[in-house]
Amino acid sequence: MQYAVSDVNDHDRYKILTAFVLPRPIAWVTTVGPTGTVNAAPFSFFNVFAEDPPIVMFAVNKRPDGRIKDTWTNIKRTAEFVVNLTDEPLARAMHDSSGDFPPDVGEPDYLGLKLAPSVDIKPPRLADAPWAMECKTWQVINVKDDRQLIMGEGLRFHIRDELWDPKAMRVHMEKYHPIGRMFADRYCRTDDRVIFPAAEGPKKAAAAD
Repeated sequence: MQYAVSDVNDHDRYKILTAFVLPRPIAWVTTVGPTGTVNAAPFSFFNVFAEDPPIVMFAVNKRPDGRIKDTWTNIKRTAEFVVNLTDEPLARAMHDSSGDFPPDVGEPDYLGLKLAPSVDIKPPRLADAPWAMECKTWQVINVKDDRQLIMGEGLRFHIRDELWDPKAMRVHMEKYHPIGRMFADRYCRTDDRVIFPAAEGPKKAAAAD
């Protein structure tokens, strides 16, 4: 089966993309509103793209009724945000934070999520997140006035202590249980893992004696 993109409406394109490009990591983004309200919203059109400088990108679209989401309003005003990652203990709260909250109601406060201050920017991070990165806006791409692709430059990493070996610079995978986004209201665990030996390319035959 095949579809020309031009023959499929935008809703069905979304369904095709999210049905197969999975699991997707989730950026749980914290920002600060003009009155100090802390917003936390999850985005699964997200990933990390570079390390020098550290660059992440996520997409913020409008609400179905055309309203601008608080995350974009806040980032547009301050150019600052935190990308928090989610693990199993936080998964339900992350999902619940995707609801339609008014700008003066902060998801962390409403859901009882603990906050911790950032060091280099004003928006706080989620204190219990396994990993978080303080960011400033690096670049924004406007897609048809309906979606903003926000690229953030990382300024500081925050890692839950028990998850990280600072000597080996490696994560303790047996202690880290991230959640991935599937589609609609479906998510996945990541504990069923496969390890392959290092890949080797084709080797040239040894020269004859």
